[in-house]
Amino acid sequence: MTLTDTDVAGLLAPAGLLFIKRMDHDSVRLPALPSGHSAASARPEHGRFDSLPDEVADVEADDMPEKVNAGWFRMATEFGLFNEDREFLLSVCYARYWETGTGDDDIAWVQVRLLNEWDLAASEVDLLRSWMAGMFTERFVPEFTMASLDGQMKLNTTVWGDGTVSTIVIRPGADRANSTHRR
Repeated sequence: MTLTDTDVAGLLAPAGLLFIKRMDHDSVRLPALPSGHSAASARPEHGRFDSLPDEVADVEADDMPEKVNAGWFRMATEFGLFNEDREFLLSVCYARYWETGTGDDDIAWVQVRLLNEWDLAASEVDLLRSWMAGMFTERFVPEFTMASLDGQMKLNTTVWGDGTVSTIVIRPGADRANSTHRR
């Protein structure tokens, strides 16, 4: 069974994300990585930036939601995820894999707006849930991929093999020291 845009809009709302529209795959631009590299395997010379050490959270830590939200928002702001209306792209699985267990690959990019009241990490929105975190914990742990509308940056909040969660950004040409990509 596949979700509709109305379903996705309703599911994202508790996280403080307003669904704008589903994107045509051909209209989505992402930063280029060298062949064979994913965001997680990219290196600094490819434009990879990692969360600060104090933003990395253990999936079982009491302060995990606060750390994830704070690190995500800082990096999203610093590296230009948001346009002037706080809109960006979010990768969403339209298959009801959390119900069926089939893992159907029905991934789409949707344009969303971050509302004033938001909480990605404690909202427990299944569309933002890490299924890999289930290897470490039964609690809700977020994992998601986002991109700026201008195609200049990609952001992943992800669970790592050591049972931690943090955010990475891919923005070729960015220089954190100069903070030139703040909006």
